[in-house]
Amino acid sequence: MKFMLGSKQIEPNGSAMDVIEELKNQINAQNLWAREIRLKRNEYLIQAGAVERYLYFVEEGTLRAFIEEGGEEQEIRFAYPGSVFTALDSFFSGKPTRFNLQAIKQCKVHAVEKKAFNDLMASSEENTQLHMLMLQGFVVQQIEREIDILTAAPTERYRRVLERSPQLFQEIPNKYIASYLRMTPETLSRIKKS
Repeated sequence: MKFMLGSKQIEPNGSAMDVIEELKNQINAQNLWAREIRLKRNEYLIQAGAVERYLYFVEEGTLRAFIEEGGEEQEIRFAYPGSVFTALDSFFSGKPTRFNLQAIKQCKVHAVEKKAFNDLMASSEENTQLHMLMLQGFVVQQIEREIDILTAAPTERYRRVLERSPQLFQEIPNKYIASYLRMTPETLSRIKKS
């Protein structure tokens, strides 16, 4: 089933970038941007324990979502230009997040408030379908992440992520990618050389 998003025809398994671009167009058309946020390297967008009230669209820079467990950081997700980013657990539940969202490189993001975004997504059948495509994308990403974690061989974890997200290896420093892949930076370096 295909449907029209603005002037584009998009299939349910269409490009995530098309969906994100159309989301931005809809927010622009309604003038719903709550704020523009600029972050310096290592600054936090949100920290564990806060309640997430925004959905962010990354315009410049890179960010990471991580949790701290037993004194160690574990990478969960990354965002770079063109990404939608938020502390998903809190955004959906309204409860404090366990995630830290931190700039890896200097960033510029645009934020839309949760209520304004949800109201916009419920305002028409087209927007509801757009919202569903975005949520489907999040679910698929989460399933892929779970498979990555359950994959025993480090080389296979690396291969899966490289095939799925080659931009990750251009935008994100190796130490964060290694954490995401649940391996040491030395192991990642060795795998990349082989």
